Amino acid sequence: MTSEYKDILYQEVGGVATITFNRPEAMNAFRVGMYEEVIDAIHTAGWNHEIGVIVLTGAGTRAFGVGGDSSDKKSERTGRGYIGVPVEQLQAAIRDVPKPVIAKVRGYAIGGGNVLCTLCDMTIAAENAVFGQVGPKVGSVDPGFGTAYLARVVGEKKAREMWFLCRRYSAQEALAMGLVNKVVPDDQLDAEVERWCAEILDRSPTAIAIAKSSFNADSENIKGISNMGMAALALYYQTDEAKEAGNAFREKRKPVFRKKK
Repeated sequence: MTSEYKDILYQEVGGVATITFNRPEAMNAFRVGMYEEVIDAIHTAGWNHEIGVIVLTGAGTRAFGVGGDSSDKKSERTGRGYIGVPVEQLQAAIRDVPKPVIAKVRGYAIGGGNVLCTLCDMTIAAENAVFGQVGPKVGSVDPGFGTAYLARVVGEKKAREMWFLCRRYSAQEALAMGLVNKVVPDDQLDAEVERWCAEILDRSPTAIAIAKSSFNADSENIKGISNMGMAALALYYQTDEAKEAGNAFREKRKPVFRKKK
């Protein structure tokens, strides 16, 4: 893939590669081709021996990312991946590259954005950051890493609460549950992430790569769960229930899941 990306920005400075989701007008929502761009950028940085850290972030101050673009009808996707977009490949890229991946979060990290924060090795958030899930409200779910791995990060009870109730959580609440590593004032986020990156760059890259692989090994079985779940999700997207959820969200009305007989 060309380095001339359409929906992301890619920058390498002083051993740090920053990948910016560059759709601020859409809350940095992922549209179909954007998944492939982010995967390509992560692999480019991850296998470059001059890069020691990868930072994922969103353009602007309103959002880190809110998952898939709501204007994209899931039942009509036809691209790579079980559900027509390569979500599982994006998740694997974050985990498989031998470099720490840091999520730098301003604003909303909702839905797929929240899953990315869960998957990143570390997450640093501004005080204005907001986290949460929306899947059951819009006819979707992230099986595997978005659910089972989330439970490892924040605990079973809190993970189930996040998915079943679809509430939103402040940066401080996310810190308390272990979803983020550090919360700083909004205007200090860039400097804080730079400090963390500088510390990592002073450490042995081989030792870090081995440590990351070791951490991943303990939860690698979730990849199998994810693949099976994504296959089921592809079937779910074709149902009237899933389509009703998506249509209701786009039409800004309450979905009708249980029709009276």
